Amino acid sequence: MNLVRTAMLLAFMTALFMAVGFLIGGRGGMMVALLIAAGMNFFSYWNSDRMVLSMYGAVEVDERSAPEYYGIVRDLAARAGLPMPRVYVIDSPQPNAFATGRNPDNSAVAASTGLLQSLNYDEVAGVMAHELAHVQNRDTLTMTLTATLAGAISMIGNFGFFLGGNRENNNGFGVIGTLAAIIIAPLAAMLVQMAISRTREYSADRRGAEICGKPLALASALHKIAGAAHAVPNMQAERNPATAHMFIINPLNGQRMDNLFSTHPATENRIAALQQMASEFPSTPSFGSTSPVRADRPTRTGRSVPTTGPGRSTPPRGPWS
Repeated sequence: MNLVRTAMLLAFMTALFMAVGFLIGGRGGMMVALLIAAGMNFFSYWNSDRMVLSMYGAVEVDERSAPEYYGIVRDLAARAGLPMPRVYVIDSPQPNAFATGRNPDNSAVAASTGLLQSLNYDEVAGVMAHELAHVQNRDTLTMTLTATLAGAISMIGNFGFFLGGNRENNNGFGVIGTLAAIIIAPLAAMLVQMAISRTREYSADRRGAEICGKPLALASALHKIAGAAHAVPNMQAERNPATAHMFIINPLNGQRMDNLFSTHPATENRIAALQQMASEFPSTPSFGSTSPVRADRPTRTGRSVPTTGPGRSTPPRGPWS
């Protein structure tokens, strides 16, 4: 079913791309847009994950550079029966995370430094289990393709604005067509994002809670992330709002009319669903241990500085403390 939806999405975005080209340049513009869309579809299928990771300056980590964070993902992936994804860190103070990749064998998960510093062990596990649920449900291909193509549609609308439209074309639209392309195309792309994102978040929350075994930990993480997202801006996301639907919580805080990109269900509703779920399977084994987590801070020399012990009165808050 996800493959059918992805094919329908590509067809719709291609048609939308062609419509924008027609409004800007008539039949010639439509043919050019068709060629561009075909190339974008092919390129995006194979490279959209790398494009999104590069967009956010994500850095790949391993068991040596981020042992606890990497270990959480490794153990959760094994518990879910998934291949080990590539693991990335985004240098951003806003706590958030997303998953990407065209299939489970070519997937990646990324968490911000803000998330790894502000959430505890169980909460980080809940968030990463949610992202692995997206991988397992094969949501990541559609979500990543949508981010790439929606961004391309916005780009071609801006391109039409700078060109001023082809006033000599025979389609009768002229400047009005260009303005329509600029306004309607991003809105249409936004509607696609909303359609593919809202229902899938509930499903990923439920499956993620099953994987980590602690629905309330995921609920607590959602509460913390949502509160911080309104207070701490994510400048990469503000510059690339078409990728907002990929994150576990909408990273946009309204600096640029970003309330239009409301790609997620209400966090309160998601938390309520997880709380209800917690009462359904209280005997589910939890993920990880209940003992405090020792979190070492990586240094430039490769050594780790303990955040607990003599002279350290502040307990660690998470796997990246």
